Amino acid sequence: MIHRQRALIAFLLLPLAGCETTGSHSSTDARGALRAAIAAEEPGDYFIGRRYFKKDYKFWGWVRRPQQPWSTAQIVMLNEQQKLAPDREQNDIGSDNNFEYKLYGDFSGQTVYEPASNGFYPEFVLKDIQLISVAPPNIYKSPGATDPARRIIAKPE
Repeated sequence: MIHRQRALIAFLLLPLAGCETTGSHSSTDARGALRAAIAAEEPGDYFIGRRYFKKDYKFWGWVRRPQQPWSTAQIVMLNEQQKLAPDREQNDIGSDNNFEYKLYGDFSGQTVYEPASNGFYPEFVLKDIQLISVAPPNIYKSPGATDPARRIIAKPE
């Protein structure tokens, strides 16, 4: 009986014997692809934005210049007096969490206090917005960074 149990366990584990973790290679490949995509962005008078919705906070997300790495991005408060953000326009706040956009507008030079995070963030005056991707590559090392319920504010890398 014991020999049968051991044989059954060995049989069930056999498919796992040849498994190899490829996370480091695929992670490295993904980072390389992300760097290449950023380098291929056309220079211009626009910004790249990544919506970063957290249900407890009121900031909009991360914004960077084209061809600059995500590590240079700033988390912003969005001034929507000229143009509403897509989720607000659809009356579905946070529905575009982690979407990537081309943003047209400028930083006003003002900072806005966000009480839940007890932080001051630059104000970005939105003039127009174009969707780039609904499933862009991951820019965070922290697991669960894009989970709207988690109170962590993860910085892109």
